[in-house]
Amino acid sequence: MAAVPLAEFAKRRSQLLKALGGAVGLVLAGEQDASLHSPWRPHPHFEYLTGVTREPGALLLLDPANPIAARRAQLFLRPLNPEVEKWDGFRSPVSRALRTLYGIETIQRIGAFPRFLLESARRSKSLACLHPLAAHNAPASPDLVLLRESAARIPGCKIVDHSDLLAIMRSRKSAAEVACIQRAVDITALGFAQAMKSLRPGISEFDLQESMEHAYKTNGARGTAYRTIAGGGFNSTVLHYHDNDQLLQKGDLVCVDSGAEFAGYAADITRTLPVSGKFTIRQREVYNIVLAALTAATKQVRAGATIASIDAAARSVISKAGFADAFIHGIGHHLGMEVHDATPDGPLRVGAVITIEPGIYLPDEKIGIRIEDDVLVTKSGNRVLSRAIPRTASDIERLMRP
Repeated sequence: MAAVPLAEFAKRRSQLLKALGGAVGLVLAGEQDASLHSPWRPHPHFEYLTGVTREPGALLLLDPANPIAARRAQLFLRPLNPEVEKWDGFRSPVSRALRTLYGIETIQRIGAFPRFLLESARRSKSLACLHPLAAHNAPASPDLVLLRESAARIPGCKIVDHSDLLAIMRSRKSAAEVACIQRAVDITALGFAQAMKSLRPGISEFDLQESMEHAYKTNGARGTAYRTIAGGGFNSTVLHYHDNDQLLQKGDLVCVDSGAEFAGYAADITRTLPVSGKFTIRQREVYNIVLAALTAATKQVRAGATIASIDAAARSVISKAGFADAFIHGIGHHLGMEVHDATPDGPLRVGAVITIEPGIYLPDEKIGIRIEDDVLVTKSGNRVLSRAIPRTASDIERLMRP
């Protein structure tokens, strides 16, 4: 479901071509699981620059110094295979219609790629890594693998690190991207409303998960942005709990971390709910500390702020309340095409969307409380995209009241 106009993808490519400063870059879509047991999605860098989501094995060649303007951004696709496509789905031939559909003037089959990369690399003598770099104990980034092979065959050719360029670009969301994230959040709000309506002692964690995800899928989302966490009682203290197979008990809390996906963009929301519909005195005490930490951190979100300074604001509230050791994770992360989206170095910029998610986890008391909002950095400060999802203890109790 396309929600970002083709002109915006073209603008992104133009911006990146300018930033490359003459160096040649590659962005690969990635391979599809041959078993087809899970949906395929291209590497987010590739999707961000092209909007193309149904071409496994494709790659984008970026050659800013190419004397032919139409060849400065070239899309290479795998050849058609009618026998395979009878099983996996038919694909379009390279044609004016396909160029119009993708908004890219030069589209060729992958067989032509080696010749065009050689031509570009020989002329430029500078090849740029654009994919995220890998640690020493992980496979090298896919573009680096190809660029090394090319550079080894061209005297005087060098490889430069430009892996920060797309992270910086992706961290500043356009109006169209913000609208997609807001729609994902709005759908998620409907899921949380359903959760509050259906929650009661005796249902399972999975029942709660299923009620939310059904609401997502009947309100415009094709699925979740990540695996829903629905941990009750002791399980609420496990940060990435995913079994979701226990019965929810009277008097316990359930920590629900979930988000719908819309048009390739993610929401990421957490609310902690009382299974019986009412917080105990102790639960409310801890809950209000976490909520105060969320409020303090959100006030710090602005252009020029850092994740570290936002974290410090939340951590100060929790530490002063005596729970310093119970806040065991960071305050949040960038959000966008990925739940943990591309994160550049440096302070936040206007257009960034981040999560704010303080928490306190007390396993001995079976109390795990996390409250998470999605927040946009604006010119004047910030806007909480998830403000419609109730967060105060009183509002939650009111909505859960029979």
